[in-house]
Amino acid sequence: MLMRNCAGGVVFKGESVFLLKNEKNEWVLPKGVIRDNKTDVDVALERVRKETGLKNPVIISPAGETSYEFYSITRKIPVYNEIVWYIMTCEDDEYSVSTEDGFQEGGFYPIEDALEMVTYSQDKSLVYLSYKRYKDMQKIAI
Repeated sequence: MLMRNCAGGVVFKGESVFLLKNEKNEWVLPKGVIRDNKTDVDVALERVRKETGLKNPVIISPAGETSYEFYSITRKIPVYNEIVWYIMTCEDDEYSVSTEDGFQEGGFYPIEDALEMVTYSQDKSLVYLSYKRYKDMQKIAI
């Protein structure tokens, strides 16, 4: 089994969260594999920038971890991904979904819609809990 450490971001703007639709028509969050002795923070920010085209995401808090397993048809082996997530904010109005990374569409979606759209239940939980923490942090900052 191939085991990979990954990092990603749950990016909020106001009452919306950024989602991406991949080549399998799944609604997911931006993330990537940690390589080349980079930190999880560096990878999370890099992948958010690369996959979404957002220029200025800012990490405001850790969000937790998720993991999943799948069978890689190209590698012909099972793959286990463990992802460290960060809650991010971004005020950018412009974004560009990375079609070179296999994404078909994406953008900021109102939280209620996003929770219906997200494909995987653990990602739904991650978005919901991250949104609660994001809102709590906004109250503290006021």
